Amino acid sequence: MQHRLAITGIFALNGAVFSAWYARLPAIQDGLGLTPGQIGIALLCAPLGLLLAQPATGAIVARRGSRPLVAAAPLYLLACVLPALAVDLPTLVLAVFVAGAANGVLDISMNANGLALERRSGRRLFSSLHAAFSFGALGGAAAAGAFAALGVGPVAHLLAWSGAGAIVALVLVSQLLADAPAARAPRRTRPRARPSRRLLTLSAIAFCVLLAEGAVFDWSGIFLAREAGASQGAAALGLALFSLTMGIGRLGGDAAAARIGAPALARGGAAIAAAGLALAAIVTTTPVALAGFALMGIGLSVVFPLTLRSAGRDSTHELAAVSAIGYTGFLAGPPLIGLLAELGDLRSALALAISACAVAALLATALRETPAATAAGAA
Repeated sequence: MQHRLAITGIFALNGAVFSAWYARLPAIQDGLGLTPGQIGIALLCAPLGLLLAQPATGAIVARRGSRPLVAAAPLYLLACVLPALAVDLPTLVLAVFVAGAANGVLDISMNANGLALERRSGRRLFSSLHAAFSFGALGGAAAAGAFAALGVGPVAHLLAWSGAGAIVALVLVSQLLADAPAARAPRRTRPRARPSRRLLTLSAIAFCVLLAEGAVFDWSGIFLAREAGASQGAAALGLALFSLTMGIGRLGGDAAAARIGAPALARGGAAIAAAGLALAAIVTTTPVALAGFALMGIGLSVVFPLTLRSAGRDSTHELAAVSAIGYTGFLAGPPLIGLLAELGDLRSALALAISACAVAALLATALRETPAATAAGAA
C-alpha cells in the first residue's frame, strides 16, 4: 500500500506543478513584454525538451530501474520555477526547455515505476495513477487562479508551490517500489532495429489521442467564445469539464478494463470522444458544446493510459517510444488545427481531432492482452 500511495502522490504532484506554471504564463508574458508569437516559440521548447529526454530516460530505466530517476521529482518540481525567473526571451526559452526535459525524465520513470508496481501487485492500477495526474492538474490550475486573484506574482507563487511539492516528493520517493532493472527480466529489453507492427500501431494510437487532447487544451476556450457565443467565464469551463471528466473516467478505468478488456474499453472510449467533439462542433450552443467536451474527456480518459500500459508491458524502450510519439501529436495537433482554421473555419478544423479519435478507435485491437497478462490484471 505504501508503494501505491507514494507513486500516486508523485503523479499528482507532477500534474499540480505542470499546470501551475502553464497557468501563470499570461503574467510571465506581461512581465517580459513578449508578443504571442514569442510566447509560442518559447512554449515549443517544453515538448522539445520532453521529447529529447524521454528516449534516454527509457534506456536508463531499462538498465537501472525506475526508482533512481523518479527520485528526481523534487528537482523537476523546482525546475518549474525557472520560467518565472526568466528576464528575456532567450532565458525563457532555456527555462522552458529545461522544465520540459525534467518533466520528460519524470514522466517516463514514474510510468515505469507504476507499471512495475502493477506487475508486482497483480492488480490493475495504472489508470488510477493517471487519474491522480489529472486531479493534480486541476488542483494546480485552481491554486494558480487563487494566487493570481490575491495578487501574488509568478515567482513567489511558483517558489512556494514547487518548494512545498518538492518537500512532499522527498518524503514520497523514499517509499517508492525499488523495481529491478529490466535487463534482469526474461523479456527482451533491447530496441529492435526495425519497430514491430504492434509498436507502430500503439504509437499511432498515442499520437492520435494526444493530438485530440492538445486540440482541447489549445482551442476549446476559443471555440466556445467565437463559435458557441460563450462568455469568457463559460469558455474556460470547456477545458475544466474536459479535465474533470477525464480524471473521473481514469478512476474507473482499471475496473472497466478488467471487466470488458482493454481493446473494447479503448475502442468505446475513443468513439465516445469522437462523438462528443462532433456534437460540440455541429450543435454550436454553449450548453451542448460544454457537454460535448465533457463527453470527450470521459471518452479519452482511458485510452492513453491503456496504450502506455500495453507498450510498457514488454520494454521500457517501447514505453518511451510510444510516449514520445504521443507527445509529438500533442505538439503538432494545435498548430495543424490553427492552419486548417485559417483555410476554413474552426468548426471544420476540429474534424482533424474527430478523425484522430476515430482512427484510435479503429486501431484499438492492438491493445489485446496475452492470457497471462489478462489474468494478472484481473487478480
